[in-house]
Parts: sequence; C-alpha cells; structure tokens
Amino acid sequence: MTDHRAARSADRTEAIMRATLDLALEAGYAKLSIEAVATRAGVGKHTIYRRWPSKGMLFLDAVLSMNTEDLVHRDTGDIVADTREVMIKATELLTGPPWAPLYRALLGEAQHDPKVAAGHKERFIQRQSDDFLRRLQTAQEQGQIASDFDLELAMDLLSGALYYRFLCTQEPITRDYIDRVLNAAFTGMAPRP
Repeated sequence: MTDHRAARSADRTEAIMRATLDLALEAGYAKLSIEAVATRAGVGKHTIYRRWPSKGMLFLDAVLSMNTEDLVHRDTGDIVADTREVMIKATELLTGPPWAPLYRALLGEAQHDPKVAAGHKERFIQRQSDDFLRRLQTAQEQGQIASDFDLELAMDLLSGALYYRFLCTQEPITRDYIDRVLNAAFTGMAPRP
C-alpha cells in the first residue's frame, strides 16, 4: 500500500470512528446503524462492512479507540496510593462524558454479542488487569500485601466495587467511597504478624 493510500485509509477509519461515536452519543447505541455511520463519515456501507462484520464490532473499535492511557498504575512504593490514583482516574473516565454512555452501551452489547464480549475482554479488561496484577505482584514482593493473598481476587474485589456502582446501583463513586473500599480491601490483604 502506498503512503497516499495508507493515509487515505487512516483518514477514512478516523472518520468512521468519529461518526460512530457522535451518532451513538446523539441517538443512543440502539438507534445506531451502519447506514447512518456511512452517511456521516462520507463512505459507502461496503467500506465499513469490509473492516467490521457487525455494528457491535464497529462500536467496540470506536469506543476502544478513545484514550485510556492514564489508567496505568505507577509504582511510587505505596500500593494503596497508586491504586487510589487509578481508581479515581477510572471513575472520572467511566462516569463522565463522553465515556459513560458509550461504555455502558458497549457493556450492554457485550451481553448479547459474544464477539464483542471477547473483544472487550481481550482489548480492554485484560490490558487493565495485566497492568494491575503486575502492580499488585510488586507490592506483594515488597511485603505490602500478604504473601499468600490471591492477587486475582484482590483485583476482582477492587475493580468489582467500581463496576457494581457504575452498572448496577448507579450510585455515585465518590473519593470517600473509593477510600472506604481501599481501606477494607487492603486491611484484608495486609501481611499477618
């Protein structure tokens, strides 16, 4: 592929992604259609179907094209502070525009489309989980977490609390709530004397 064709393809992809996100925000995911995306992006439907086999897979790519680089755990030597920092950033991302309605819609679609569910797990959840598990393992090696504590369970406890409020109760995820979750979880994970 020549540089000109590659640039044109990248421009088309960007236009399709932008149109998908804009239309989903304007009308909701349920009313999103490949036809409307094609019209808004200025491309033919066949251009979209060549790259994405379904509306769900297009939506997955569009949502995951948004920046989530800030959700990487730093290692300051304090696992609680580092986890708190990412939990606050994740909460701000997931509960604020434009992510909140888009991500809720993506998770809803993942309940009905196994390919979207698998893509979401592989491209978003697994990446976040791997990063968090590495940080927890370092903390465990440093003696901040009991040496026999199940780190995957720790990750489930901490992230599960956020998802529960985000998806099930839709109660606010405040910094106070995050601090209470962290205190309870890390008290239970602390090394025993």
